[in-house]
Amino acid sequence: MHFPGTSDTGELFPVVLILTPYYRRFALRTGHRPDIDPCPTIAFYRDIFVPRGYALVVVDVRGSGASFGCRDGFRSPKERLDHFDIADWIAVQPWGTGRIGATEISYPGAASDFLASTAHPAVKAVAPLFSVWDTWSNHLYPGGILLNCVTKSYGQLAQALDQDRRDLIPAFAYFNDVDLAGPAPVDGDVNGKLLRQAIQEHMGNFDMQDFAQQMRFRDAGLTDNPEYTSVKISPYYYANKKSDQTTAYYSISGWMDGGGYSTGTIQRHLWLKNPENRLMLGPWDHGARANASPWRPNNEPQQPIVGASVLRFFDKHLKQIDTNIEVEKSVHYYTMGIEKWRAVDTWPPPYNPLELFLASKNSLKSKIPNNSLGHDVYQADYTCGTGKHTRYDRLYLADVETYYDDWDGRDKKMLLYKGRPLRKDIEVTGHAFIDLHFACSERDCCFFIYLSDLLPSGKSVYVTEGIFRALHRKPGALPCNVPSTGPAHSFNKIDAEILVKNEPANVSFELLPTSYLFKKGHRIQISIGASDTDHFSRIPDGRPPRITVFRNNKRPTRLVLPVVV
Repeated sequence: MHFPGTSDTGELFPVVLILTPYYRRFALRTGHRPDIDPCPTIAFYRDIFVPRGYALVVVDVRGSGASFGCRDGFRSPKERLDHFDIADWIAVQPWGTGRIGATEISYPGAASDFLASTAHPAVKAVAPLFSVWDTWSNHLYPGGILLNCVTKSYGQLAQALDQDRRDLIPAFAYFNDVDLAGPAPVDGDVNGKLLRQAIQEHMGNFDMQDFAQQMRFRDAGLTDNPEYTSVKISPYYYANKKSDQTTAYYSISGWMDGGGYSTGTIQRHLWLKNPENRLMLGPWDHGARANASPWRPNNEPQQPIVGASVLRFFDKHLKQIDTNIEVEKSVHYYTMGIEKWRAVDTWPPPYNPLELFLASKNSLKSKIPNNSLGHDVYQADYTCGTGKHTRYDRLYLADVETYYDDWDGRDKKMLLYKGRPLRKDIEVTGHAFIDLHFACSERDCCFFIYLSDLLPSGKSVYVTEGIFRALHRKPGALPCNVPSTGPAHSFNKIDAEILVKNEPANVSFELLPTSYLFKKGHRIQISIGASDTDHFSRIPDGRPPRITVFRNNKRPTRLVLPVVV
């Protein structure tokens, strides 16, 4: 707990609350260097808020750090109830104003959502940063495919932290410091007995990989508790009009924020009806650790932009200072390629759909092909991967600074389709989608669709991607609190449809949102693959499928891009 002044000043402070499984504070090794910070993941927020008149309260969630209990799942429903109790305690402290905000990135960001959904009267504002709305599709199963690079690595991280396994810590850049000596005990635990007891209880915590693999459908539950489905670990499930009306929201994400965090951030914003509901989408990776634009002029620190925005937001809603934030447009987004911020009233900004059809000679055309037999055959290559400098790698704390710098050439193992050189600049902002007609030699397969900017030099620059498992191709409604941002699919088991081998089928699905300027003379390119072995489960595993992609007037495959007007 951090305060901007001493307890005898008589000053009262609004509170910024962070609920984290990543240690509220580390203990320090005897003889540690003098400049070591015991709060590596919290220090930025401490240094933003505390000097500016806020109290910062950081809590180890149940089953982590110095807290007792077991974690029975990723974002356990039990934690949400704990959050209400913590807010209850803060609200009556003699040093507080009784006004609470909550923030931080990723897991603590979703915890901010859970806290807000309790409609605790003291919680006035939350800023969920780089966090999910629908845990299943935004995080665990983007497009219905297990993101196993994250579930495996996150499980190792959870084991390292929850069980104080310092031998495992060096694999995670954020905590790889020999002077950090496990979770700090609470102040009254002089000999560490309580901490040892808490860590012993953590030995019963869930295993992330085992947990995630039981949820292969959105409505699939744990084998020993079928009612414990992904909805129970998703903020959208608890969202309600009471909290929406009483709590101001600032949702922030970036164009390279994992496999669906930006989509989740947008879904939250679209669901909320409170006029005190703001959205910011920057050129960022997970947590704004880096500017992920391929055209960035430099790599200046990005977190201060986020921190300053949240501070101004909390100044209005927690300190009740007139910041004039209400006179600004509610949505701010950054366009890569032109490297500028835009402001609009609603998301997405007004656009015209640009249709590009797959055509002969690996081309993209603006008109439906005039033949009835055109198709291409692709033999899936399971050596296809996107490397270790991707939107996914920061999710498991990899220290990535430059994104997709090794992308050029990776798409040579896929089907490629290229448009003509553009006659003018076009800005693609929002949610592109593909309508794909295909046949497959197996009863299931996956699609990995990449949108690239093909430079006049021939170099390919990654823009965004869409991924989808064919099993889930049947159109279906999303849960009621999850606004659609593209073609909708339920991902429920009842709607799953196995393919008929070599029979034509159709699927439509969205690409991850972006804002990117394709410049005059450049070409739009899409690549179609069947795997990203570096990050996702392979389906069907052990049987790389042969996929026929149709591109004719009976079965036209098209890419639809939102081009701003």
